[in-house]
Amino acid sequence: MIAKRFAFSASHRLDLLPEGHPCRRDHGHNYVVEIQLTAQELDPYGFVADFSELTPVRDHLADTYDHRCLNDVLEQPTCERLARRLYRWCSDNLPVAHLLRAVRVSETPFTWAEYREEP
Repeated sequence: MIAKRFAFSASHRLDLLPEGHPCRRDHGHNYVVEIQLTAQELDPYGFVADFSELTPVRDHLADTYDHRCLNDVLEQPTCERLARRLYRWCSDNLPVAHLLRAVRVSETPFTWAEYREEP
């Protein structure tokens, strides 16, 4: 397995939480997104995949999420929902989508959500 991390900054609020919950207010995070790939065998170069195959993720994060309010691009933008959305985007757009194992999204250095689709 290999993994590559990307980062972006964004704000959000979780409107479905009860009044008084701190995450119901507008607040921001420095998000870290980790894309995990796996393969049964290494390719002829000795790779699971070339890390450059993940460059489209960097561009997508910058264009769609960086320095935005995530409520404008995703309903109830929890870490869990963002991980699922990014997994599905990777599945549809990466040249190495067949190697996709999981997507992790962290809002803080101590918390993360992971999404994967097991066969």
